[in-house]
Amino acid sequence: MFVIDSTENQTLLRDAIPHLISWYKENKKEYPWRVDATPYHVWVSEIMLQQTRIEAALDYYKRFTAELPTVKALAEVDDERLMKLWQGLGYYSRARNLKKAAVRIMEEHGGELPCSAEALRKLPGIGDYTAGAIASIAYHKSEPAVDGNVLRVISRIIASYEDIMLPATKKSVTALLRKVYPSGTDAALLTEGLMELGEQVCIPNGEPRCESCPIASLCRAFAENKTSDIPVREVKKEKRREEKTVLLLRSREGRYAIQKRSEKGLLANMWEFPTLDGKCAEGDVESYLAEQGFSVEAVLSCGEAEHIFTHIVWQMIGFSATVFKETGDYIWKSREEIMADYAIPSAYRYYVKQLK
Repeated sequence: MFVIDSTENQTLLRDAIPHLISWYKENKKEYPWRVDATPYHVWVSEIMLQQTRIEAALDYYKRFTAELPTVKALAEVDDERLMKLWQGLGYYSRARNLKKAAVRIMEEHGGELPCSAEALRKLPGIGDYTAGAIASIAYHKSEPAVDGNVLRVISRIIASYEDIMLPATKKSVTALLRKVYPSGTDAALLTEGLMELGEQVCIPNGEPRCESCPIASLCRAFAENKTSDIPVREVKKEKRREEKTVLLLRSREGRYAIQKRSEKGLLANMWEFPTLDGKCAEGDVESYLAEQGFSVEAVLSCGEAEHIFTHIVWQMIGFSATVFKETGDYIWKSREEIMADYAIPSAYRYYVKQLK
């Protein structure tokens, strides 16, 4: 029976760690949160990098930390402004939890992020991985941070065929790493090094770049020519598909109708264009608008779009129409106001581009 947290695997990782740290020192990329690795900067960057590629997050990180440079500023920011700063990153609950956690940090920790992973895990939006990343990178604690990159790297090093999607596998890998993790600056270097190796060399898609790997000589999957088989993942369930009809209603004054979504569920409390369930035809839209009391000029198609969420795919069709009266059922704002002040989810990106 294969045991992830075995003495043999502990020895293997202890031998690999110095090579990985040395490689990271020579090859690391200079991201802003690495140049100035304060607890706050590490925290914000780690939350942003959940579900977001590094290259895509860079500009958002710079803009976010420029306007909200401290925990106090984050705790006090207006919710609408917070959503606007986050617009385009998606998964908006991440931003809401950042603010909730910032408020708690101000109230319970004097405005400073706690240094222990245990205390960090008690804050909204901070799980095991983020707590480990902050504790090791910012505070140099001997605490692993295990995400998909790390699970892939470790699984290949020790040639584990355990399903990395199972919580038990993550728990075992974390226990294994905890027994060999260094302290001090080496803890930060190892955490960053594992991330970097997983992003640049031991990659998730395509063949790993084993010829560039600093620990290839110690990697069992490489020695056994099993890198294509490891890591093992369960087959993902097919995403549920939902059809939507998006309405771009423009008043004769040049303002567009937007509305706030429900406080619960997908894209909670976000701003959106009026959206109907189902894929409507032009005649259906005309009938709906008439029922809502709108007098409209011609209803015109403005294209189809698709947006992929974690478990759902929205398949959208859009229609534009000029209406003769702004009703109180919606908020009416100009294109410039929408672009400047209202966070429209990236699911609607295609239709935002249609605004005149």
